[in-house]
Amino acid sequence: MIVQQIISGLALGCVYGLIALGFVLIFKATEVINFAQGEMMMLGAFVAFTLMTTFRMPFIVAFLVTPVICGAMGILLERTFIRPLVKEPVVSIMMVTIGLSITLRAVAGMIWSYDTLHFPHEFPEKAVHLGGTTVTPFHLWTISYPVEAVHLGGITITPIHLWIISITVALVVVLYLFFKFTTVGISLQASAQNRLASMLMGISVKRVYAMTWALSGVMGAVAGMLIAPISFLNCNMGYLGLKAFPAAVIGGFNSIPGAIVGGLIIGVTETLAGTYLTIGFKDVVAYVVMLAVLMIRPEGIFGTHAQKKV
Repeated sequence: MIVQQIISGLALGCVYGLIALGFVLIFKATEVINFAQGEMMMLGAFVAFTLMTTFRMPFIVAFLVTPVICGAMGILLERTFIRPLVKEPVVSIMMVTIGLSITLRAVAGMIWSYDTLHFPHEFPEKAVHLGGTTVTPFHLWTISYPVEAVHLGGITITPIHLWIISITVALVVVLYLFFKFTTVGISLQASAQNRLASMLMGISVKRVYAMTWALSGVMGAVAGMLIAPISFLNCNMGYLGLKAFPAAVIGGFNSIPGAIVGGLIIGVTETLAGTYLTIGFKDVVAYVVMLAVLMIRPEGIFGTHAQKKV
């Protein structure tokens, strides 16, 4: 049923949107495209996996701790590899991020192996009765398979899709409040709009860069924990970042809402293409849509023209 495919596509698109948010946040602040964003997502999934399997943390605790760890990793990467190149050409920094992606993938393979692993989950067994229907708490808050589906008006929806969408919406709301009402968020926006004026107003651009990479790490961590249960968990899952890159381009590289919208467009299109078109087309449909949008609106759906004095 096409409605079910659209809902599945929306859930997948939310994950793409979160990864695309990482691209957009770093680009807005530094004008650099971080090609290691997919690998930051992969690290988030593996960190959560390690917390649950090695340190026996409950899933909910691991879900809250992992973004903090990955945010710290983002700051470490920025201070170690990016900050020394601040005055270098943008292309040089982008090449460093490509090298980072390859290095992180190799390091993950050495630590966790190159095998595909099972992403664990924890949930209580006691059932909850709602209107004559028995629903376990697992159905309400877990994001792992296997689960029984939820039936709404003839449409079968898996709980993980509902929770991916819900968590993404909640995260976007938190980000909006963060950028709108916090001093740090306003500083990030100011630095993204005019770096020199921000420095003259006393805003530490170095701190802004570090915070941006931390937020990018958090976005990657959440995306990794959401996609691992329904996709796969291995060191090559960072290649999903290549699907999120068109999402950022479609929405507009300087638009945070555009990243989510672009992710939803790619997710729904990819899901429908995989169902109703040939299998091979599913792998390239994201780039076909990106090219189509760029021909009509080169700056992206929510992008804006920027003029600079040289």
